[in-house]
Amino acid sequence: MADSSSRPRHHTARGFRNNHTTDQHGGFDLLRWLPGFLLKPYRRPPFTVLRPPVERLRHNRTQDTLTWIGHSSFLLQFAGRNLVTDPHLGERASPVGFAGPLRLNPPALHHADLPALDVALISHNHYDHLDEPTVRRLAQEHPQLTFVVPLGLKRWFAQRRIARVIELDWWQSAEVAGLRVDAVPAQHFSGRNASDRNATLWCGFVVEARNRRVYFAGDTGYSADFADIGARFAPIDLALLPIGAYEPRWFMQFMHVNPEDAVKIHRDIGAVQSVAMHWGTFRLTEEPLDEPPQRLRRALDDAGIAHDRFWVLQHGETRDLFA
Repeated sequence: MADSSSRPRHHTARGFRNNHTTDQHGGFDLLRWLPGFLLKPYRRPPFTVLRPPVERLRHNRTQDTLTWIGHSSFLLQFAGRNLVTDPHLGERASPVGFAGPLRLNPPALHHADLPALDVALISHNHYDHLDEPTVRRLAQEHPQLTFVVPLGLKRWFAQRRIARVIELDWWQSAEVAGLRVDAVPAQHFSGRNASDRNATLWCGFVVEARNRRVYFAGDTGYSADFADIGARFAPIDLALLPIGAYEPRWFMQFMHVNPEDAVKIHRDIGAVQSVAMHWGTFRLTEEPLDEPPQRLRRALDDAGIAHDRFWVLQHGETRDLFA
């Protein structure tokens, strides 16, 4: 790391921090919250998982499309390239296979269903966003695939002999498979064990081609960062925004947006079209699993925004873009 007089504001001597909060979202607060959450009963709604048009997606290189695989994982076909966001095709969001958040709906696309992938966007290293078995298999089966990751995370990939990796700090950009990819701030944190808290960065991404911009927010709380993103990139043609994992607010508010916050982000970044994610796949927090879309509809009504400006896809649903 550079000395403190020259390093960016969000860099620290040991890693990274947010621009607009110092809340640690852990420690004693985690111990206060977690036991009650684990013991709390919950209802598992009967979510529909659609079968995507796999053959069409495999051969498509002309129509821009979006398919929700589940949680924060999308297949985005954009400007003739195939991208995946935070790809997670596993059974648990956990370092072990026998415990941790269990997937409530199967991934809508399996490895054999995927077209030849060009770019994978990894927003941060939490287990529900960076799944090691999925990443290893994608790297093996898609030799042309480039992973774009936030600062500090390239080493994790190198330790697994995955070499096609581009690492970006906030506001840095790279040309990847004919696309411009910018890493942008998010308000969150990182860590895969008790000793690596905030040792690697977290981010969102703006992908640009053919005078269109797609924004993938990753995982985030609400902050003034979104006004900054809007100032640089608005209008955003398509925004992939989280709406779930937000209760209780005393613990989650700084790190996970709720639907009302997601509507604010939609406005802050000048989104033409937004799509909901980060809900209905893993039980991570206390709100009912099917509540986020209901609250989103009410938040859109309160903001005077038409529901068709902020899509809530079913698992496996494919939409054509930019018609």
